[in-house]
Amino acid sequence: MGQPSHLKSLQALELAARTGSFAAAAELLAITPAAVGQRVKALEDYLGVELIVRGRAGIRPTEALLRALPELAAAFAGIEAASDLLDMQRPQELHIAAPPDFADLWLAPRLASFRASHPQIRLCINGLGDVPMRLGHADCEILFGAAPADGQCDLLFHDFVLPVASPVNVERTRTLPPAERLEGFPLLHLDFYKDDPARLSWPCWFERNGIERTAPERGMHFQRISGALDAVLAHAGIVLCGAALLGKALEDGRLGTPYPAATGCRSDHAFIARFRPRHTTAPTAERFRAWLGEQAESTRRWLVAFVGEVG
Repeated sequence: MGQPSHLKSLQALELAARTGSFAAAAELLAITPAAVGQRVKALEDYLGVELIVRGRAGIRPTEALLRALPELAAAFAGIEAASDLLDMQRPQELHIAAPPDFADLWLAPRLASFRASHPQIRLCINGLGDVPMRLGHADCEILFGAAPADGQCDLLFHDFVLPVASPVNVERTRTLPPAERLEGFPLLHLDFYKDDPARLSWPCWFERNGIERTAPERGMHFQRISGALDAVLAHAGIVLCGAALLGKALEDGRLGTPYPAATGCRSDHAFIARFRPRHTTAPTAERFRAWLGEQAESTRRWLVAFVGEVG
């Protein structure tokens, strides 16, 4: 195994053991849970030792890993400290980790304005960009979840989840009564929202809106919003999805809503941005933080207007 992938596998292993799940580790690394599992499995194959016990109740470290965890944690703490020292020599670099769908659907389309205002700042988002990915924590981590109790983060925006369809399928449902609009259409399920306390699933949507549907839990599941949207645009079904990430596609008619906003639901979780404490006052981080806040405020205003329009 090459050195870079060896270190990435160790990083995935340490985070999975510390957080107690591949999903939580994946969120911190801005990759999929499956990718975390693959990195851990590759390390197990390389070492010839089982490191993680996988079961229905989740994952837990083996005795072999428990003995090594203190050394692993200390090693990555040392890498983090070294990264901080090197950052002082590279003040114009900014490393960002974000859920891939947030990065692709919301952040990337807006980056042109940031680059126009700050052409000297070089960005690395989820390992891709102007500079190569580095080990250690990102300067800015964007997460979808509950805001930490310590308040050391910026709340960007909550989303508003409602049925989303292709324009062709919206037109097909337009003249039908609400109780019949989804008859015959496959339901697509997004795992992105499954842990939100607001219960953002198809069975809960039907229950809230008093509409009967046989086996609403059936249908294809997608880990990535972008994958579900590809299916929607291919007229393969209708998905419950957050409007905030889809803004432009909803505005220009590439996507549509077969039901009014009153049938939707605001997420309890929110997109939040967390900056490394010692970097919150660094000029590069300050500029990005201010820009990110402005873009988030614009999204909040747009969402209020959109929900009112479709409602």
